[in-house]
Amino acid sequence: MTNAQIIFNESIELVKSGKIGTTGRVFTMETADGEKVTVQEPEAIHTFAMWKELGRQVKKGEHAKAAFTIWKAGKGKTQEDGTQADGEKTENIKMFMKKAFFFTIDQTEPITAKA
Repeated sequence: MTNAQIIFNESIELVKSGKIGTTGRVFTMETADGEKVTVQEPEAIHTFAMWKELGRQVKKGEHAKAAFTIWKAGKGKTQEDGTQADGEKTENIKMFMKKAFFFTIDQTEPITAKA
């Protein structure tokens, strides 16, 4: 399962439990049993780092709305790959599950330049 799928599934559960809101849009999805279900689209949740990439910062004192594990890429040892003609070094990328903390947009503010 990809991070996008993990986050989407968790978001649906957070809406059901009332921890996050919705966008007001509704869509129909099919369950594993083949049953069609109408679901409200959850509001966006992102990690601290992703909000920063989006030009926002988490407000001081805010606590995450949710915490669950997602995939994270880690760097392994650099090795010389004998299969490449140019002798270029390659890195081994190791994937592992790590707990991440998620915030909604109302818990953030635009990043402003310090004077």
